[in-house]
Amino acid sequence: MRHFSFRPALTMRGRKFKGVRGWAGKPTHPPLTDVPIAAYVIAAAFDVISFIGSHTAWSREFYQAATFVMIAGALVSLGTVLTGVFDWWQSSEPGTQARRTINAHALIMVCVTVIVLTDLGLRWLRYHSASQPPSAVLGLSLAAAVLVAVGSTYGGSLVFAYGFNVETAGDHPVWHHSEIDVLPGHPAQTSEPAAVDGAGETPPVETPAPKGSP
Repeated sequence: MRHFSFRPALTMRGRKFKGVRGWAGKPTHPPLTDVPIAAYVIAAAFDVISFIGSHTAWSREFYQAATFVMIAGALVSLGTVLTGVFDWWQSSEPGTQARRTINAHALIMVCVTVIVLTDLGLRWLRYHSASQPPSAVLGLSLAAAVLVAVGSTYGGSLVFAYGFNVETAGDHPVWHHSEIDVLPGHPAQTSEPAAVDGAGETPPVETPAPKGSP
């Protein structure tokens, strides 16, 4: 069994409990996000299939399936919102690139939630007996799928580019307080005060130029 390692990934022993946010190395927000993302994309696909096959016997079945899948995604998204707010509040610092990226991620996902709720409202209050998605419903479904894919890209960048909530990531340029976003492959430009020399003067600080600059 020396080619496999099972226990460290599954054990909760030794992991610090962080309340709603989960445990150290086992945060609750990332796995919860998988359900709404998949649900909204699948619901849009079902709506497209139903719309294209409007004269078939299974068109209404795909339309109903899209509705139920979207409801499931919306219900689980309640947990993603709660855990995401606590991550924003307790794991990120104002003035950092991580906080700004989280803000962008949250803004997009709030828009997705509004679109999904509007979509579900139209389905249940007006078009519940339809045999295929009306153009308005189809448009909302596609908009939710596209936006949730874009929003999840920001969430993925937080983990895989910034090491956000990754217990062994260590220091990273994103945690430095700066109004300038750090792009991949570029050096960090911090706004921390420079050290004072023995004469009581602050020596000039040269900001490194981005790679590829003359």
